[in-house]
Amino acid sequence: MISQDAKNVIAFMAKMKVPDIRELPIELCRKGLADMMSFSMPPAGCKIEKVNAGGTDALWVDASGNDDKATILYLHGGGYTMGSAQTHAAFAGALSDLSQVRVLSVDYRLAPEDPHPAAVKDAAAAYRWLLKQGVSAKSIVIGGDSAGGGLTFATMLELKGKGDPLPEAAFAISPWVDLAATGETVVTKAEVDPIISEAGLYYMASLYAGDVDLRSPLISPLYADLNGLPPVLIHVGTNEMLLDDSRRMAGALRRAGVDCVLKEWKDLFHVFHAVTGLSEARKANKEIAAFIRSHICKG
Repeated sequence: MISQDAKNVIAFMAKMKVPDIRELPIELCRKGLADMMSFSMPPAGCKIEKVNAGGTDALWVDASGNDDKATILYLHGGGYTMGSAQTHAAFAGALSDLSQVRVLSVDYRLAPEDPHPAAVKDAAAAYRWLLKQGVSAKSIVIGGDSAGGGLTFATMLELKGKGDPLPEAAFAISPWVDLAATGETVVTKAEVDPIISEAGLYYMASLYAGDVDLRSPLISPLYADLNGLPPVLIHVGTNEMLLDDSRRMAGALRRAGVDCVLKEWKDLFHVFHAVTGLSEARKANKEIAAFIRSHICKG
């Protein structure tokens, strides 16, 4: 049974849900996401600093209070068309506080101004920048939510293809890994998902992919060769249209020999973790932080 606070958030989001996002200017959509994310605040004492990470804008978000080089490389959600490191600063701060690891949150370029592969290039550039700063790959955990969860896998695939050392582990929250939207829950969970709409998925996928095949591995990592990826933790709510994306991705990772844990949160919504004040979010974020701590090498 979810908390009353979670039920209240679901009701609020359902009132804001737009059946056809194509009817709105992209800037208005971006403002709407920014406004929604502003309900959560970074932890007290959290330091936030702009940085150029290998040609890519990013934010250092640090609530750890230590000088370790260990880093969470975070990739925000927003359908590749919305969101920023700033909109997700509160969530990044919560992860830093709970894991006691600093976060580099990447402001990758967005579609439609900068479609695929801009986001993948920016995320990979930020990762390589960390390596050049003397941060060991064994001291990096990469992760993201929604589109950022899909981008987490795409970035690792890009790095693997170029022969770069991979991060020590990865986590993905409600990852969008099939932009072709072939999962059953795109249909079966449409009525209970308070955030995502089918029209919105297709619209954002078209803006990001352009003329590229939606099943291209760096666009939809579900269709990629996943062999050799590091351990992965996936969190997803059971009341979201992308539930099947997480289930199928976990299955594909396991078939590829990757250590993958899938945790489904009953009756919860897409990326509920970002509403950091919810008791369910605190519990889920503590689990992610414990996963990060169990894999990362401090130093």
